[in-house]
Amino acid sequence: MRRRRFVQALAGGTAAQALLGQQPGADQSAPGVPLNPTQGVQPPPAAAEALPKLNPTITDVVADPALRFFSQPQFNALRRLSAALSAEALDAKTPEFLDFLLSESLPERQRLYRDGLDALNAQSSRSFSKAFSELDDTQIATLLAPLRQPWTYAEPNDAAARFLRAAKIDVRNATTNSAHVSASRRFSGAGQYWFPLD
Repeated sequence: MRRRRFVQALAGGTAAQALLGQQPGADQSAPGVPLNPTQGVQPPPAAAEALPKLNPTITDVVADPALRFFSQPQFNALRRLSAALSAEALDAKTPEFLDFLLSESLPERQRLYRDGLDALNAQSSRSFSKAFSELDDTQIATLLAPLRQPWTYAEPNDAAARFLRAAKIDVRNATTNSAHVSASRRFSGAGQYWFPLD
């Protein structure tokens, strides 16, 4: 049995060498091409110097990530809203995470966000003749007035207030649980206690 396997392995190795020799452009005497396919190929020094030099770059700097769920105006409004709700949201890439999360959410949750962001843009356009993403902090504070209402267990009756309440919770959770923010809090000693209630 061992003898048969040895003969099969020997025949397979000979066949592999023969096939390598039949490949177009395969020159057995060329430098850097080993006769034994199990040996690593070492290019000659001149060929190694001729290799192109690649400059690595960070993809997020080059281009914006493709949106999965939101339209561009909705996503711009979500970015501005996230920044207004949490100072660390943009560093933690919370809007990008929410775009992914909402693409996998139930239709009712998707409708809440789409309608809510469209309503913010429409209200901003009516009140300030600008998109929500272009508002300054004072103007945004005016539109986020429903968040200053006393908290209750019951959902708000107003659809815009319901959206703002849900977005506030989601933005804070996504930002707090992101790897970037968790690491910075771990090293700074922050985040060891409950956050104060707003």
